[in-house]
Amino acid sequence: MSHPNADSPLASRMRPQSLDQVIGQSHLLAKGAPLRRLVEQAHLPSLILHGDAGIGKTTIAMLLADAVGRPFHALSALTTGVKQLREVLETGNSASGSLSFAPPVVFIDEIHRFNKAQQDALLGAVESGDITLIGATTENPSFSVNNALLSRCQVYRLEPLNTNQIEQVLRRAIEQDVVLKTYQIELLATEFISQMAHGDARKALNLLEIAIQTADHSQSPIVVDDSLIASVAQSALIRYDKDGEQHYDMVSAMIKSIRGSDPDAALYWMARMLVGGEPADFIARRLVILASEDIGNANPNALLLADTALRSVQSIGMPEARIILGQVVVYLATSAKSNSSYKAINAAMQLAQTDASPVPLHLRNGVTALMKSQGYGEGYVYPHDYPNHYYPQTYLPDQLLGTKFYHFGDNQREQHSQKFMAWLKSQAASND
Repeated sequence: MSHPNADSPLASRMRPQSLDQVIGQSHLLAKGAPLRRLVEQAHLPSLILHGDAGIGKTTIAMLLADAVGRPFHALSALTTGVKQLREVLETGNSASGSLSFAPPVVFIDEIHRFNKAQQDALLGAVESGDITLIGATTENPSFSVNNALLSRCQVYRLEPLNTNQIEQVLRRAIEQDVVLKTYQIELLATEFISQMAHGDARKALNLLEIAIQTADHSQSPIVVDDSLIASVAQSALIRYDKDGEQHYDMVSAMIKSIRGSDPDAALYWMARMLVGGEPADFIARRLVILASEDIGNANPNALLLADTALRSVQSIGMPEARIILGQVVVYLATSAKSNSSYKAINAAMQLAQTDASPVPLHLRNGVTALMKSQGYGEGYVYPHDYPNHYYPQTYLPDQLLGTKFYHFGDNQREQHSQKFMAWLKSQAASND
């Protein structure tokens, strides 16, 4: 790997030169971890590195190729067309007949941006063994890479760096960088930089570099504190991709927080989505589903309120829609919960996939003379003609009599309904 000169950005100058220098990603690179084992076995299959920006996908790809002695070709999906891609793939194909052939590593950054034709062009080269593909993506590969290509690659998730790891990155730069080590630097803002960087090592190094460039060099040491960092970074970049994985992760976090009766967490995740540009009506639709799935008959008003909120949000829009959504989220999170009706319909649909029992004759609709002559509707009892509008009769096919899909939840409303049903049956029995 080449060593950047002093005019290169700090993040480039501090790029690790071996796998041992990589900070973070120990679940992949530590002794016994998957990527470390591959390198030790001098084996490198096609793989996809999935994770946020600035956490080492490109660097790790370069280091993996270097560790197994393979040629490395880096392409960006943003600038590479099919013609350029095929030229690189031909390089691997032309050398494949050699006895000493080792497939080159073709690294595709932002591989999720490749269209079907480009991904198909990769597929043939990967299948034939002409290349080893390493794709990098900030998107969930399950949604952004076609299944044929995905099935031929191992997928590894890279994690954002935590505060301790960001501090290691910053202090190593201060101690080892050819430029920074010429200054005396007192670093006091590691936690603040980490918060601003959101686990992105490149962004953390950029903040440090800009802070030192703008600091008063007549003073020694140069104090890098929160106020200096705040002066060079107007605000942290709010990382939220409403078309990608975070779209699913954050709405999942909101739903699980409501289900867990935590209004504060639910409001936080919803606020993250709204600030990130998530359409308010998408959130409202999810709340309608949740009101039925997770609250149900424990509080039937929850569904009414959520449905009203959806229509209100659609007619009003942001920013005022946030007020309506906030009210509904708090109401749902603090409501009694029940998933008994949700479980009941799932159980009924599961049985319906395999059971095709005919409708009992007394439940059929005898609308013609022929139907009536065949017994349609015969024996059906109209419940409204009886006390309490109830008459005990069978409604399931004979072979399913006694089947229970719905079980009353242990909340006040459903327990009240259960007692009412028991009372109805007891009254009918006493009237016989």
